[in-house]
Formats: sequence, C-alpha cells, structure tokens
Amino acid sequence: MKADSQADFIVVKALQDGVSVIGLSRGTDTKLNHTEMLDQGEVLVAQFTEHTSMIKIRGNAQVLTSIGDLESGPEK
Repeated sequence: MKADSQADFIVVKALQDGVSVIGLSRGTDTKLNHTEMLDQGEVLVAQFTEHTSMIKIRGNAQVLTSIGDLESGPEK
C-alpha cells in the first residue's frame, strides 16, 4: 500500500514518562491497531490511514494537529 501524503498527521510530545498513544482501527468492530509508550520529551508523529481512524492518548502530552493544539492529561 502506498502512503497517502495528504493524510492527516498529529504530533504527540510526552510531558511525562509513560504516555500511551494507541491507534484504533476502522470497520464494524473497533480494534486496537498499535500502541506506543513515550517517556518525557519523546515525540511521536502519527498519520491517519485507511486502517487507523482514531488515536487515543493517555497521560500528559502536548498534541499538535492541523486544526489546533491541545494538551492531554488531568485538568488543572
């Protein structure tokens, strides 16, 4: 499969150790596609594809997207 260079990307920067980034699949059943654990300061660049339609982030992280930036984690 050739990657679509126009697909949406997100950037996740861990603000603490142990941030989980979980990719979830498309289809009639939502399934876990891929999991990454990030330590503080690590950065992950992820792309939405025909197989990955959702990304769940657990922990305190900065998230950069084409529609805006936000921070995950507990409300302050």
